Amino acid sequence: MELTGKSIILGVTGSIAAYKAVYLLRLLVKEGADVQVIMTPSAKEFVGPVTFSALSGKPVLSDFFSTEAGDWNSHVEMGVSADLMLIAPVTATTLGKMAHGIADNLLITTYLSARCPVVVAPAMDMDMYQHPSTQNNLQLLKEIGNFIIEPGSGELASGLEGKGRMEEPEEIIEAIIQMNFSSSKKKLLNKKVLVTAGPTHENIDPVRFIGNHSSGKMGYAISEAFAAEGAKVYLVSGPVSIDTRVKGIDILRVTSAADMFNACEEVLDSVDVAVFNAAVADFTPVESFEKKVKRGDESWNIQLKPTRDIAGELGRRKSSTQFFVGFALETDSGVEHAHEKMHRKNMDLMVLNSLQDEGAGFGTDTNKVTMIDRTGGVERYELKPKTQVAADLVQRVINMIENA
Repeated sequence: MELTGKSIILGVTGSIAAYKAVYLLRLLVKEGADVQVIMTPSAKEFVGPVTFSALSGKPVLSDFFSTEAGDWNSHVEMGVSADLMLIAPVTATTLGKMAHGIADNLLITTYLSARCPVVVAPAMDMDMYQHPSTQNNLQLLKEIGNFIIEPGSGELASGLEGKGRMEEPEEIIEAIIQMNFSSSKKKLLNKKVLVTAGPTHENIDPVRFIGNHSSGKMGYAISEAFAAEGAKVYLVSGPVSIDTRVKGIDILRVTSAADMFNACEEVLDSVDVAVFNAAVADFTPVESFEKKVKRGDESWNIQLKPTRDIAGELGRRKSSTQFFVGFALETDSGVEHAHEKMHRKNMDLMVLNSLQDEGAGFGTDTNKVTMIDRTGGVERYELKPKTQVAADLVQRVINMIENA
């Protein structure tokens, strides 16, 4: 069975479609899943907890603790240990609470603690579903990595015809299996990862700086790929115009190479993996002016000094239990130079970027890389979206750690 042995949290909210959750639970159990049902207080007005308890073989949870026995239902433990969280049906109220972190019941606190994939199946009247507030909340949930199973169209509880019916349980089960959530548990739970991203800006005066064209897209994609595998990510980001709302990522925003070094140094000893992806400026002005330098008729010479080699200096501090990844951007003899840089900076894996291929490099949504390891192994990848390049890198890191 596709879901055999998988730990699934089934959240049920206060919708008339709660009756469908009973059949959905039955199908999950039939597929071999171990299911813990969490009901919102209003859900119990539609279907009694006894029904779900009988089918799941477990007490239904709804409150933070039992006033009689004093037992505490740990939302953190449930959120961390689950393979999948499925909320079906989900009402407009619960969608809003999920989107904005309003943790006023056990289901929402468990959701906010979840490190597993989260799937929601909305159910509401068509006008509620089409309302801009609901659509904005759904979009926000998608952006932070949740999966939405769109409702179907048909006759609604209000008597109207339209979109808003919770998808049928059989279709939800099929969608979960096709999404391949059951294939494996997250492999980097309880691991901490440092990722650097974007450029650095070395100020000349308050309005001018030395920098480069790095957009930060690759580093942000890498951070999200590590977080998707359950890792706690410290993203040290230079000045970029992008953002991430993925759970599990703490963004430490910096400007200069010195700022980035200091931020990395603060978390270095606590991380298991470090990925030095940022395009750090190689030089910084010897003197930075406090006021804008006015243009004159004479030439202006700016003296530069080297910035600190972040990957090189921190690589020398790497412990035997840490795994470091470096990035290289070369215009000639790329593999040879990247291999030399890997050993000089004490990296375990080097990712060679391409500037010579169309669609790769700074500012694009795609990239073409070559990965080189310390044994001399060289693996070349085709041009791919940066999100897929990031997924390839994370899988390569996982494989190398597991086989070390």
